[in-house]
Amino acid sequence: MERFINILIIDSNDRHKRGLKEILSGGGNNILFAQSIHEGTEIINQKEIGMILINIDGSQLSENDLLAEINELGKSRNIYKIALTEDPESGAKMVKGHNHGVIDFVTYPLNPIVVKAKIDVFKSLYYKDQRINQLLSNIFPENVLHDLNTRNKFSPKRIENGVVLFTDFVDFSIKAKSMKPIRLLKSLEYYFLQFDAIMHRYSLEKIKTIGDAYMAIGGVTENMEEPAIRACLAALEIRDLMRNERDIAKALKRDFWEIRIGLHMGPLVAGIIGSNKISFDVWGDTVNIAARAEQGSNSGCITITSSVASNIQEYFELESRGDVPIHKRGGNIEMFYLKELKNAYCLYGEGKIASSALRQQCGLSPIDFEHMRNDVVNRLKALLPEDVIYHDISHTLNVEKAAERYARLEGVDEDNILLLRTAALYHDTGFMLQYHHNEEFAIQMAKSYLPRFGYSDEQIAVITDMIRATESHQEPQSLLAQIMCDADHDYLGRADYYNIANKLRLELENNNQHMSDIEWIEFQLHYLVNIHRYYTETAQNIRLLGKKQRIAELQQQLEKLKSEL
Repeated sequence: MERFINILIIDSNDRHKRGLKEILSGGGNNILFAQSIHEGTEIINQKEIGMILINIDGSQLSENDLLAEINELGKSRNIYKIALTEDPESGAKMVKGHNHGVIDFVTYPLNPIVVKAKIDVFKSLYYKDQRINQLLSNIFPENVLHDLNTRNKFSPKRIENGVVLFTDFVDFSIKAKSMKPIRLLKSLEYYFLQFDAIMHRYSLEKIKTIGDAYMAIGGVTENMEEPAIRACLAALEIRDLMRNERDIAKALKRDFWEIRIGLHMGPLVAGIIGSNKISFDVWGDTVNIAARAEQGSNSGCITITSSVASNIQEYFELESRGDVPIHKRGGNIEMFYLKELKNAYCLYGEGKIASSALRQQCGLSPIDFEHMRNDVVNRLKALLPEDVIYHDISHTLNVEKAAERYARLEGVDEDNILLLRTAALYHDTGFMLQYHHNEEFAIQMAKSYLPRFGYSDEQIAVITDMIRATESHQEPQSLLAQIMCDADHDYLGRADYYNIANKLRLELENNNQHMSDIEWIEFQLHYLVNIHRYYTETAQNIRLLGKKQRIAELQQQLEKLKSEL
């Protein structure tokens, strides 16, 4: 798996910079330069920097002031800092005690082996830090992690109106007896991963799974409006997912799982328990009532209590169940079946997707990106002609992945990353209708379908500009369009170039463009040498070297083929 890192070099000496770039280019290193600490700070504020190499020689600042400025560089982020110096003693002073964030030093003249070895060590630590942070974020909510990082503790908190959502599979124990353990685990994982994605989509927090039961909360760890509405939207999406799976299984005459869902809203206590294997959890009568609502629900249904209903009845169709007894706890609580989102709050007044206004009311993005993504991916899978071998669904998903990677390295904000990913997903949809000059068809499809998912006219204009930039002989003007073009041809500098290029050759042959082996190599070289270029600094840093290697390899192949004639 390829991994990438932004490495910032703060040095005004051009010879030093050329030497470092020559040594460090490749291997996923995106090398950035700054003339001064001030300029470096501006870059750090714009982009995610993993490592800083800073020349400490010749500074006009006193030693203490220099140390203070280095200490402030990216202070709020986990950035590895390495000093560059001609004086080993100065480098050692910087590193001593790690008091100022400098963890190592490199001396001039540069020893390529030493420099690479040190950089590789700290890159490995950086990637480990990223993995640890990712694991921690999967275990603890963001506000809990913040408190643990800043205060080394998380104090229990009482929440007056938290929402608890429970699901479990109907007759799970009976069905589990007849399933092999591996198959059982894979089935649970398949569904729970999709539930996780739905919770993330509506800014809810998964708490835990207990056997086949799944528990999530809203209004506890996030600072967002309308947790009850968001939880109900998530519950409907889970129910509809399971209904679709059931219908497919019935058509294929396979066994299927059905689900029950229950929600309750009320006071909760949230906190951390344990000393070794600590976990975040919530307690209170609200949890017990939510569990009872789920247990008392019918197969394929969502049961909500009156406390939830009073907060969401304006927006959803409900069916009263009357008073339902709460076992062990005692007493009755009025409950309802949650049926559907009312048409007035759906996009275009119909369907199952919440309107942009309702999403914004809940603090969510007006763009329903995930539903849009599922829609366009399914269209590509169903409607792309079989002879479109290169511009297939895997190409589209690779471009989306590359576009997001470039955007993050370039410091693009999350809203524009969504627009960029949308353009990547739509840029080849025109192949469903026409092979040549397909970009305009893709643009018309984007204009037709994207409003259904909450995209504004201004956002669609940005997206269509990116799609149009992928057309031959177009020069991308904006950074987003440049990233789009670089992502579309990311593979030109990758090790899997030949596998992908061979798919293009087969696709061209399917469209009556036959070439001999020599013509095919000349075709590739003409494009790589005379037509294609990488536009962004990031693409030039991480892919240009690989592209040059492909050119050299193709030239050798061409010479060999010609010599054999």
